[in-house]
Amino acid sequence: MPKRWKTVSVVGMGYVGLPLAVIIAKKGYKVYGIDLDHTKVRKINKGINYISDVDNNDLKEVVNLGLLRAYDNYKPVSKSDIIIIAVPTPIDKNMQPDLSCVISAACNVAKYLRKNTVVVLESTTFPGTTDELLKPILEKSGLVIGKDFYLGFSPERVDPGNKVYKIENTPKIISGITKSCLKRIKEFYDTIIVKTIPVSSTKVAEMAKLLENIYRNVNIALVNEIMLLCDRMGIDIWEVIEAACTKPFGFMKFNPGPGVGGHCIPIDPFYLSYKAKEHNFFTNFINLSAEVNENIPYFVVNKILRELAKRGLTPKRSSVLVLGLTFKKDVADLRHSPACKIIELMLPYGFRLFIHDPYFKSVCIKDKELKSVNDPYNVANKVDFILILTDHSVYRWDDFARRTKGFVFDTRNATKNIKSKKIVKL
Repeated sequence: MPKRWKTVSVVGMGYVGLPLAVIIAKKGYKVYGIDLDHTKVRKINKGINYISDVDNNDLKEVVNLGLLRAYDNYKPVSKSDIIIIAVPTPIDKNMQPDLSCVISAACNVAKYLRKNTVVVLESTTFPGTTDELLKPILEKSGLVIGKDFYLGFSPERVDPGNKVYKIENTPKIISGITKSCLKRIKEFYDTIIVKTIPVSSTKVAEMAKLLENIYRNVNIALVNEIMLLCDRMGIDIWEVIEAACTKPFGFMKFNPGPGVGGHCIPIDPFYLSYKAKEHNFFTNFINLSAEVNENIPYFVVNKILRELAKRGLTPKRSSVLVLGLTFKKDVADLRHSPACKIIELMLPYGFRLFIHDPYFKSVCIKDKELKSVNDPYNVANKVDFILILTDHSVYRWDDFARRTKGFVFDTRNATKNIKSKKIVKL
């Protein structure tokens, strides 16, 4: 590593910050993990992991070696050579960007900023945030950007549950406010990541991140809308997709599902739409994709009601076993999970709900705590239908299909290899 850099502060010990802090510490840097959540700080300092993408042994190793220590204040910034801001950038109830965490982090960093420090924002946001929001806040320290300190943006590319591409072997886009900023940011990340991709401005880097995720959102919306049409026409969407996949060029597979979830895909269209209006531009195509995906949970519930009606059942007289709560297969992450939205929509109908997810003992939805059953296979014998919302690998789908006395509503095509009249597909 460059001799002038020895210490790194990572602000935000969540799904992006903690894995990044561990990787940096493993490279030999002294890392200060900053988070105002006292529980997270205590767990880190005891070597207790709470993020599925972090290896338990890696966390314990860097903590025991004194290479990573967590703090619930910003004082470590004053002795840091590198500062990485990786705080949440959610949307509010009106679907507007909420940058309060970024602003708060920047203001606190500015209080302790010293000369020759490199500051990098990794939180997903709209183009212009680094230059127009962070830069003025940090310059209140009295330091001159590009001379006394260095600022840039490098979007995180975390894919929860991905066994192949981790932080260190995923190419990383980097940018700087000035050429000197970019030079130093590249020097740092080159010691952590196998390949860095410099771009000409922070706005380009910010837009690239949004493009990556909106690309997925748009294509998922396309296949979801085709799925809605196939449902109306009585066509098996899953067979359609597999047939289309036989084309060796010009087609990329995207699957429908109960909705989109995670920390970026459901959020990013609203960030770009918000910023576009500042330029008198309306992202109609992108907004439509968000609208399609946001409406899928409502379709799922309506189809459940249809299937019950076919069997002479009503919601209040029906029991259901819901399998899978997380937004993605084999990942312990509930953020914006469509499963949680579907359960929320089901609650007013009076269903007798049983839920199970191997990663969570309980979940709170609309102030109602729902506890995960101990043995879902035993419950499968007793319910009117099974609802598959997340296709975790631990589940034995043939067992569920065999045990249930009712039907299985599969929103993930988890039962694709099972032939049974009990199975209803999305």
